[in-house]
Amino acid sequence: MKEKVVLAYSGGLDTTAIIPWLKETYDYDVICCCVDVGQESELEGLDERAKYSGAEKLYICDVVDELCDEYIMPTVQANAVYEHKYLLGTSFARPLIAKKLVEIARQEGAVAICHGATGKGNDQLRFELSIKALAPDIKVIATWRQPEWTMQSREDEIDFCKAHGIDLPFDASHSYSRDRNLWHISHEGLELESPSNAPNYDDLLVLTTTPQNAPDEGEDVEIDFEAGMPVAVNGKRMKTSDVIRELNRLGGKHGIGIIDIVENRVVGMKSRGVYETPGGTILMEAHQQLEEICLDRETLAYKKILAVKFADLVYEGKWFTPLREALTAFVDSTQQTVTGKAKMKLYKGNIIKQGTFSPYSLYSESLASFTTGDLYDHHDASGFITLFGLPMKVRAMMKQNVEKKEK
Repeated sequence: MKEKVVLAYSGGLDTTAIIPWLKETYDYDVICCCVDVGQESELEGLDERAKYSGAEKLYICDVVDELCDEYIMPTVQANAVYEHKYLLGTSFARPLIAKKLVEIARQEGAVAICHGATGKGNDQLRFELSIKALAPDIKVIATWRQPEWTMQSREDEIDFCKAHGIDLPFDASHSYSRDRNLWHISHEGLELESPSNAPNYDDLLVLTTTPQNAPDEGEDVEIDFEAGMPVAVNGKRMKTSDVIRELNRLGGKHGIGIIDIVENRVVGMKSRGVYETPGGTILMEAHQQLEEICLDRETLAYKKILAVKFADLVYEGKWFTPLREALTAFVDSTQQTVTGKAKMKLYKGNIIKQGTFSPYSLYSESLASFTTGDLYDHHDASGFITLFGLPMKVRAMMKQNVEKKEK
């Protein structure tokens, strides 16, 4: 029997060409694995395509709910955003994909896992660091870094496929490089390769519309949370994945969640991309809105520090690390009282706060009002200000004394 390799398979041109290349180069039996993270129509016809291209079999693993509950929501609860804009849609999906590739490799007794991520991108790190953490004994084949891989263009890959009896309707012309899952869709390439160019949104957008083309009437949305998890939209209870689907629909309708960013890749270069995250943008805003009234000042401040590190870990492919797990444990403890409702209006790309309620709210109307209540006496502030400002006063007195001596 031949040795087996598990290929991270999408059905696109790259992974189609990799199948005969693996067989020819290493004499492997190729087991394709497509991990369903919410690509929707991209999954159609994959089984026939994989076998036609020479694969022994294809696994399609539906992990949408696992992605939402165990990867997306821990990131949302941490308020983790990379470089102030990117909501990490591709980043947290890759470790889960790698986890499933390892599971299939174990099941099939495969000696290697292969991916088609390029040597310039972040995904090679996310796949390979995850595989190292979960299966250090399994070999990783990164096609674009192998000396035997000589194809340099889509035309080369199409010619290679045809030479091996694979004639599929691939277009040789370059288009946007996209990654899609339930949370978002990313776009790179074409006019986006130059930061000086405006995005061609008419050709580019898939999940949403531009604010200019959104309805002239706003729409209210109410999201219920229980212990930091979204459980209902506009009064209708649903699981997390359906919450995201419904918010994608609403956000896409109103032009929510389009960002244009030049980000710093882990490998050292800057990369420009446009991300559509309509539902995720709404969910992040709603969660933060609720935390404003449910978390105390020090916890909220510390979470802001943690969020930056959490985002870096996810972006760099370090999901399966002790630090990420420890940070998640801290975040979990903060979410116990993040229960309530966040209400917002969606209008032409904007999310406008419409009110927040929680039975665990730390906001006290009697304390916050200008009327003196039982819990707060205005005169108490005098002693507090004296002590709070004491270091500043001592320093100012020192400077005065120094200036007197110098005269």
